[in-house]
Amino acid sequence: MEPPRWRGINHLALVTPDMDQTVRFYHGVLGMRLVATLMAGPMRHYFFEMGPENTVAFFEWKDASTFAKPAGVRSDAYPIQMDHISFNLPDEKALLLLRDRLLAAGVEITEVVDHGIMHSVYFTDPAGIALEASWWVVDATGRPAEYDDAAVFSDPDPVPAVEELRRSGRVEWTPRTSLTNDAILDPA
Repeated sequence: MEPPRWRGINHLALVTPDMDQTVRFYHGVLGMRLVATLMAGPMRHYFFEMGPENTVAFFEWKDASTFAKPAGVRSDAYPIQMDHISFNLPDEKALLLLRDRLLAAGVEITEVVDHGIMHSVYFTDPAGIALEASWWVVDATGRPAEYDDAAVFSDPDPVPAVEELRRSGRVEWTPRTSLTNDAILDPA
């Protein structure tokens, strides 16, 4: 069986307790364009472009507790921040072939899930890391954002930052952040 034709990371799914501040930081501060919004059950799920067909995405878990942890420092005192990684595939055929390949290898996997803008399957790695493989049905990356396009901006009640983007193409303010006291600034 031929290996899948991977095309990067479709999206890395992280968790935020405040989607409005997340839009203001990732779009307004980091310059990652907000390219799609949707509702995943009761949660907002927003996508920020990192390159062609590659995004970082967030689920909004209202009132989720947060913490600050320096990058690259292991600590069992902190909960994890990542939800899952979604690997990008070029088309539906590749998604179905991957599903068949995983089933043949004894990997438990979902049926194809239709998210409107993408189709996905879900599975885990041997360490229990949640994984997804997706292909863009409507590629929200690599094109100008059309914030009134309900096919890719389908959150029926978007956060204020999205309304600002819809109105003027920019966020009106951005949040400040700070490093933790134990941040490693010069590991050498």
